[in-house]
Amino acid sequence: MSTAPPPRVRFAPSPTGYLHVGGARTALFNWLLARRTGGAFVLRIEDTDVERSSDAMVQGILDGMRWLGLTWDEGPEVGGPDAPYFQSQRLDRYRAAAARLIVSGHAYYDYRQGEARTTRPEEEAFGPKRYDDTSLTLDADEVARREAAQAPRAIRFRVPVEGRTAFNDAVHGEIGFDNATLEDFVVLRSDGHPTYHLSVVVDDLEMRITDVIRGDDHISNTPKQVLLYEALGATVPRFAHVPLILGPDKKRLSKRHGATSVMEYAAQGVVPEAMVNFLALLGWSPGDNQELFSADELIARFDLAGISGGDAVFNPEKLEWMNNQHLMRLPDDVLVAQVRPWLERAGLWRDSFDTAERAWLIEALALLRPRAKRLGDIPDGLAPLAGEVVFDDVAVAKHVTVEVTP
Repeated sequence: MSTAPPPRVRFAPSPTGYLHVGGARTALFNWLLARRTGGAFVLRIEDTDVERSSDAMVQGILDGMRWLGLTWDEGPEVGGPDAPYFQSQRLDRYRAAAARLIVSGHAYYDYRQGEARTTRPEEEAFGPKRYDDTSLTLDADEVARREAAQAPRAIRFRVPVEGRTAFNDAVHGEIGFDNATLEDFVVLRSDGHPTYHLSVVVDDLEMRITDVIRGDDHISNTPKQVLLYEALGATVPRFAHVPLILGPDKKRLSKRHGATSVMEYAAQGVVPEAMVNFLALLGWSPGDNQELFSADELIARFDLAGISGGDAVFNPEKLEWMNNQHLMRLPDDVLVAQVRPWLERAGLWRDSFDTAERAWLIEALALLRPRAKRLGDIPDGLAPLAGEVVFDDVAVAKHVTVEVTP
């Protein structure tokens, strides 16, 4: 009896901003599934939006992933069999796939000038089912003439006029769309750059991704991608669309709610153990009342069946409480390492804390842990303990008397 290979999952951020907590939660769910099942976690950078992408943002994403402890098996800096892992270095693959779709009759040329040059799937406006001035509406001689002249043209996918495109979602169950509601969408722009739909499908296909776990704002993109998988003769992966993260006001989490990138929370003194624990419970439940988890416990307990279809609310007070709980539970050496930069900035770190005075520091931290909500609270509490006590002579004279006992 054959057994299915372990899952291959991926996290594919766009380097147009730092690692957002929503993206970090998606990465975490993928990472947990890979670690629980012995599968592979692939990190891929979707940097085809050249104008908005930057190396600094790529580095920010990698730093955020490492801070959370979400190590990747294949991707930037570690390599892998499906390199390169930057979409900007894979353009030839997307153009080849678009050409295959033309040959198979699943796509056609659109010669209209000024076609929408969109950079995000949600920006592609729904239009008529068919378009004028395309290789479907022009005669063969005119198409040949335009091709010989290298006339600018985009490539559109030919959506079936009738029928329904459906997929089974691990969170929401079966979801279907009438093909009549789907436009013939662009897969390759006239400048030779792919749209999101084509690039993500080609990459997932070539990287043998079996499970696509992403935000449920991608549900509307999925029927187009299912059609592309089928047209390319590939097996459609399993989809799991996870709930969006909302702010306390039940609106989509944004800067108006405060910090939104994971490294902002790191700079505020949140420890990665608490952040991972907190993010895991945004949309996922272990099935009981346990709230505090180590990464190993999350790996052992995580299952897609525990993901809720309802929106998850980001509660800063809950994160603060959870951070305090993890500060109290961290092993001594781990806490010393994490609080050291804060002590150094406050001028409180002494080299002897690594040697002779280490035991004293650990005892002092034991006193301060219960009251610390963030790492930055510890230097404030340690300062009176670490410095010399200086008495005010006037206050001593007023309040202290010497009593001689016979």
